[in-house]
Amino acid sequence: MSSARQSLGSIGEREAESFLLGRNLRMLQRNYRCRGGEIDLVMTDPNPVDADEVLVFVEVRLRGQGARVSALESIDEHKQQRLVTAARHFLMANPEWQEHPCRFDVVALAPANDRLIWVPNAFELDS
Repeated sequence: MSSARQSLGSIGEREAESFLLGRNLRMLQRNYRCRGGEIDLVMTDPNPVDADEVLVFVEVRLRGQGARVSALESIDEHKQQRLVTAARHFLMANPEWQEHPCRFDVVALAPANDRLIWVPNAFELDS
């Protein structure tokens, strides 16, 4: 990844983090990496509607004006599988979170029109 692209990605992740912190999610870890994938933000949602505290794996997607697909459309099945692999690795490495409900959120950023879209529970984990 080029340094300009990395820098833009970091800016997007910070913007998404700030947005989610403003909605009372709490930060656990940034850029969790393992051999099988990466999770941009690992957070907790202390006040979900229907459960105890939820562990939230957040994918931040940023797309420029000329992108062929939107940020949301870029989370294809392959990307979802890499996120699930990284989430499983996180849970194995952090057993204290294994009994918590989990969800996958997506924050899509479109800097060209200054839009941020948060999709809680963006996809389900197929067993």
